Amino acid sequence: MGRAIDRVEQTGVDALEINFSCPHGMPERRMDAAVGQDCALLEEVCGWVNAKATVPMWAKMTPNITDITEPARVSLKSGCEGISAINTIMSVMGIDLKMLHPEPCVEGNSCTVLWCYFYYSTPGGYSYKAVRPIALAKVMNIAQMMKDEFNENDCSLSGIGGVETEYDAAVFILLGSNTVQVCTGVMVHGYGHVKILCAELQDFMKQHNFSTIEDFRGHSLEYFTTHTDLVKRQKEAIEQRKAERRGLKSDKDWTEDGFVKETESMVSN
Repeated sequence: MGRAIDRVEQTGVDALEINFSCPHGMPERRMDAAVGQDCALLEEVCGWVNAKATVPMWAKMTPNITDITEPARVSLKSGCEGISAINTIMSVMGIDLKMLHPEPCVEGNSCTVLWCYFYYSTPGGYSYKAVRPIALAKVMNIAQMMKDEFNENDCSLSGIGGVETEYDAAVFILLGSNTVQVCTGVMVHGYGHVKILCAELQDFMKQHNFSTIEDFRGHSLEYFTTHTDLVKRQKEAIEQRKAERRGLKSDKDWTEDGFVKETESMVSN
């Protein structure tokens, strides 16, 4: 690992992003995503890398875990300067109802002679727009943990998962991301799309009079709470509306003048 870090740093990189999260990296051999799901192993590997690296290090998190804040916390405590989240979500894309084999399968469609070798598959990583709501929830969890437990100026968060438009970039930043990353969007639209995304994000910032990313980074975090608190707030709002309710209180009030006055208060105009 030390030789690999040396060779990478010799290229002049500004930072390292260590993949503890890829579902395609033979996790059955305790690699990639298997490391990100095992905090003890993650702590050990982060220690190796940080002991050797001379540039900042980001640990990339897997979403295929119950509580993503646990490996994120371990990574930061082990010396990482930042967290990247999320990697792809483990999924099965479907089954071919004619041939009854999973999709996608290795080597594409069947061969009449070697069909038995070509119908095999394995669960893989799902990305792009469909994973964005899940990614946003994970990023929100990590950002809140970092805000509560770490000095925000000492670590950073890079949001990943379905970023394609200025809306996508903005919501990740509003949830605490310092930066965002784009992969599938570039594969679909080409590298030139990044300039369009940046220009659109600047338009969004102008609309709100934001001069820098820091002006709105994490702004929306304060509006997340618990289910218990939401029920309490809803109950208080209902009680307040009842207290402010206007109108006739009993049948005795339904006089001729009272009836006319009450109906006039109900019309939409």
